[in-house]
Amino acid sequence: MDASASSAAALEQASEHTTGHGQWPLWEVFVQEGKTGSPHEHVGSVHATDAEHALQNARDVYARRGQVTSMWVVPSNMIVASSPEDRGPFFDPAEDKIYRHPHFYKVPIGIKGL
Repeated sequence: MDASASSAAALEQASEHTTGHGQWPLWEVFVQEGKTGSPHEHVGSVHATDAEHALQNARDVYARRGQVTSMWVVPSNMIVASSPEDRGPFFDPAEDKIYRHPHFYKVPIGIKGL
């Protein structure tokens, strides 16, 4: 396949993935910096046609400092969140389970990063 045909195929594929407003879908970006085992943290969003494209865009935007160990991209429309109105009914059941509170656990000496 020549370069112009490849470009046309890529453009067609990208146009199939656009939102109703002519933009590519939005992906949320999470990065892990430092050593393995650190938490992934949300750093922002990118527009991309698919997961691989989102990883490449996220790398170009959020991994320039060279400290990124791992990166996740998630389609924004796949994230499910609780709403502030659900605060009481959604989180209250945990209050009657005091064994879940951290003051019942002792961290062994020498454990770092907690």
